[in-house]
Amino acid sequence: MPERWAPDSWRNKPIMQVPDYPDQQLLADTEKQLATFPPLVFAGEARNLKKSLARVAAGEAFLLQGGDCAESFAEHGANNIRDFFRVFLQMAIVLTYAGASPVVKVGRIAGQFAKPRSSPTEKKDGIELPSYRGDIINDIAFTPEARMPDPRRQMDAYRQSAATLNLLRAFAKGGYASVENVHRWMIQSVSDSPQSKAYADLADRVSGALDFMRACGLTFAVDSTLGTTDFYTSHEALLLGYEQALTRIDSTTGDWYATSGHMIWIGDRTRQPDHAHIEYARGIKNPLGLKCGPSLKAEDLLRLIDILNPDNEPGRLTLIGRFGAEKVGEHLPALVRAVKREGRSVIWSCDPMHGNTITSASGYKTRPFDLILKEVRSFFDVHAAEGTHAGGVHLEMTGQNVTECTGGARAISDNDLNDRYHTVCDPRLNAEQAIDLSFLLADRLRKERSAHPLPAVAGL
Repeated sequence: MPERWAPDSWRNKPIMQVPDYPDQQLLADTEKQLATFPPLVFAGEARNLKKSLARVAAGEAFLLQGGDCAESFAEHGANNIRDFFRVFLQMAIVLTYAGASPVVKVGRIAGQFAKPRSSPTEKKDGIELPSYRGDIINDIAFTPEARMPDPRRQMDAYRQSAATLNLLRAFAKGGYASVENVHRWMIQSVSDSPQSKAYADLADRVSGALDFMRACGLTFAVDSTLGTTDFYTSHEALLLGYEQALTRIDSTTGDWYATSGHMIWIGDRTRQPDHAHIEYARGIKNPLGLKCGPSLKAEDLLRLIDILNPDNEPGRLTLIGRFGAEKVGEHLPALVRAVKREGRSVIWSCDPMHGNTITSASGYKTRPFDLILKEVRSFFDVHAAEGTHAGGVHLEMTGQNVTECTGGARAISDNDLNDRYHTVCDPRLNAEQAIDLSFLLADRLRKERSAHPLPAVAGL
């Protein structure tokens, strides 16, 4: 029988990737105060997301999950949130049309502040300091004071998440996310793209579909399904004291939910089955994600699935592969076969970012666009061969015109990286690269689902 679960039972387990707070009393006081704050999201919203994800698990929808590698206090603003949301919706409408099925929209936003690190310290010019672990823990500036973990930063993270969620809800339900608006943005975007001819063909097909709906009397008003959208938030549940403080009992069901975000995931570095992060995640009823890297064996994955989804509930668990373009074909098939053989209900999603990080000749950490495409292509190929559903993608991306990932339609080069390299942690797809990827994904989804023909686009 499993041990009794409580929101704090993780504290009795070994734990990885936690900061060493110098003032434990301040930490305890901060977590106690956070526990009195209102929830950021609601149990009913998380249940609705799980229902939508169950459709993805059944092969009836596609999961688009993406956003910042690590949200920044300094870059928080309405324009940045709007630009990200706008690009995300453009990607979703392309995928919806191509796949002829719903796209479940989940952002890495309003809570994605903590980052696992490969080393607890880093060195510059002979000086060694604690690693930057995200704005919820410490600051990016390379000084002893900035790198000292400060629990009060959790309060700032909560307030920023609340403000971000408020704006996202207004965008999603207030008319900004109307299909007509998104289509107009798409037309503007493809007009400047190096692949504008191929992309404009799809945009014209969407225009025809919208004209047909208008002729049938369907409206795009705020009070219609075509005038609003469902948008959910997610983040890695790394800082468990913060998560515990925002874990609440749902008054309608008596179940525990993490109210810091609709969906949380466990990283590849913290997925040990007898450790704290898995212990915390198993007791909440939110949809969960589990990062799966090259070191994960099939028998260990099945054990983790049994812990996190013992009732085999559709929509509960998303397996997010992050193998790297050169390793996905070697490692993913065995995992897919084992899960299929045991009859486990999961969503398979592809994170083509984390396994394809390299250091450029100029010294910048970057991700080549062609490697990102290669991993996505291999992900689809594996599922096609195994007779399973390639359920989604998980991307680090921004709505800004940054130069952090090389390649794409405009062929960003190593020499371009220092132009607008703004990330505080990992390189992100910029707005144009993200939309490029959605068109390439659309072509693959069209082939997978035998939908209407799309223009031939090189890549996938």
